[in-house]
Amino acid sequence: MLIHPQFDPIAVSLGPLAVRWYGLMYLVAFAAFYFLGRQRIRRRPDGGWSLEQLDDLLFWGVLGVVLGGRLGQVLFYEPGYYFANPAEILAVWKGGMSFHGGFLGVLVAMAWWGRKHGKSFFTVTDFIAPLVPLGLAAGRIGNFINGELWGRVADASLPWAMIFPQVDSQPRHPSQLYQAGLEGLCLFVLLWLYSTRPRPTGAVSGVFLIGYGAFRFIAEYFREPDAGIFGHSYAISMGQWLSLPMVAIGVFILLRARRQP
Repeated sequence: MLIHPQFDPIAVSLGPLAVRWYGLMYLVAFAAFYFLGRQRIRRRPDGGWSLEQLDDLLFWGVLGVVLGGRLGQVLFYEPGYYFANPAEILAVWKGGMSFHGGFLGVLVAMAWWGRKHGKSFFTVTDFIAPLVPLGLAAGRIGNFINGELWGRVADASLPWAMIFPQVDSQPRHPSQLYQAGLEGLCLFVLLWLYSTRPRPTGAVSGVFLIGYGAFRFIAEYFREPDAGIFGHSYAISMGQWLSLPMVAIGVFILLRARRQP
């Protein structure tokens, strides 16, 4: 049976400055976004996007991810803890970022950016959707390194069942790695291939919502449920409650887009 390596959360220490693995994974995510965006612009120079616009998008996207992700964690998952310890809200280097909160933060940032630059909302989201999943994979690897968001108890005969000593001595699913594979790698391949051909405006965004929502819903069956604002439930977790509207809205957007000429 595997045992979680109990990584030191600090990757590099330079005097009083400590660089944490969790923060490095966010840098990897933003770097992947920028690199893939440059590739997409160079391969489709007639797509109406420039490298300068990509730079600006990245800046506002970072703000949306960090602010939205932290607020989502505070409001959706641990309101009681953070309201009792308000100083901890700013301690983002310790982990605790909600994807759904970060997603909403990015939507707000992209809507503002699109209005400022004269691009429709779905034109912007169609462009950025294939650039996001590899960053999601990096974030889940950061969760694994931190030893957080561990999985549910697994059968001890499962070859990759893992003990997380900071939790208990029971074998568990390494659900962080499941999510890195599903929401990260699989979703990236799906979106990258789907978006290589011209699609109706909004179609790529719809596929992203459906793909992420479905993969997240599946992965939640292997992850120890968070209490969330609806309480602790093994039937439908907080992550699944938040993923269901994503799938429904994604189906609506995709069907609407496919009706366009």
